[in-house]
Amino acid sequence: MKRKKGLFYGSLIFAAVFVGFLAFGNTMATAAQKVYRMKIQSAYPRGDLSMGLLDYFAKDAAKKSNDRLKIAVFAEPELVPADQLFEATQKGTLDMFQAVAAMWGGIMPVGNVEFGLPFAFHIPGDLPILKSSNMVRKFFYDSGFVKLLRQQYAKHGLYWLDMHSYGPLFTLSRKPVRTCEDLKGLKVRAEGDWQKYYDMLGSQGIFIPGSESYMGLKLGTIDASQWDVSAIVGLHWNQVAPYWLLGLQNDVVPGQIVMNMKSWKALPPDLQAALHAAAKDYYYKLLEVYTGEMQKVAKLVKEGKVIKVHLDAKCEAHAAEVADKLWDETAKMGPAAAKGVELVRAWRKTLK
Repeated sequence: MKRKKGLFYGSLIFAAVFVGFLAFGNTMATAAQKVYRMKIQSAYPRGDLSMGLLDYFAKDAAKKSNDRLKIAVFAEPELVPADQLFEATQKGTLDMFQAVAAMWGGIMPVGNVEFGLPFAFHIPGDLPILKSSNMVRKFFYDSGFVKLLRQQYAKHGLYWLDMHSYGPLFTLSRKPVRTCEDLKGLKVRAEGDWQKYYDMLGSQGIFIPGSESYMGLKLGTIDASQWDVSAIVGLHWNQVAPYWLLGLQNDVVPGQIVMNMKSWKALPPDLQAALHAAAKDYYYKLLEVYTGEMQKVAKLVKEGKVIKVHLDAKCEAHAAEVADKLWDETAKMGPAAAKGVELVRAWRKTLK
């Protein structure tokens, strides 16, 4: 009798374990099959190359995740205005944004360093976009700068996913600017500490969304505006501001993809890895496309539709001195900004 009871209870235990195992297996299978739907908005309007290529990023993320990551892509200002992206992603209205960190320089001063203070990412020699951008990417990841950035964004409930490069900074103007005297009184659309920089040069730094810049240039609300090569090949600002100002630009303009921290932590490790891989692929795809677009700009220069204008040597030397003072001012904005400036200065000493 005892033996029968033992067999009976043993069978019950086995059945319970088996059912529990099945339930656990089903839970694991469900988790593995779960589809994560996300929204990313760019800080840039349609017509901007990097915004358009976010579709590539989304498709690549879907592919690398076996269609478990579904990312809907939006341009500025389709969900929120560009200046609200940071807050909207903090709150979870958006899962991700793509922008330049200088837009958040007032919230996080280290963002001005991330974007590139004047002359910070000026690379000696006339290097191809891919090579100069890879040098800056190597600085980000090898110097400890990425670790610093992730720590700072985490304080705001955000996860810094990756950087990408927009190639060289373009400044297009309604009129030629060759001297520091020409800079005086110029109303220049710029981001972050670059507004302060232009103020220090005797110009007037102004911020308006990129989507409003064409009309601002056309009407004279602004005299010049910063952007990347998309300003010419995608947004056609050269139609109203044909002068390409040279002498103040960085050769690499870093962009960023930043996530809501809860959205990031909700992803299993394999999908986090898929997002990292898709963001890195996006970096290389951008550079491939930008290289081709720069060739189009060279053609427009030959046709006289874009006119190169160089600052004279005296003004460029003065601009570099002003930039150095700006770096010191930015470093005083907090420990993270100071550390960022320190890392950039140390890295620049290694450049030849």
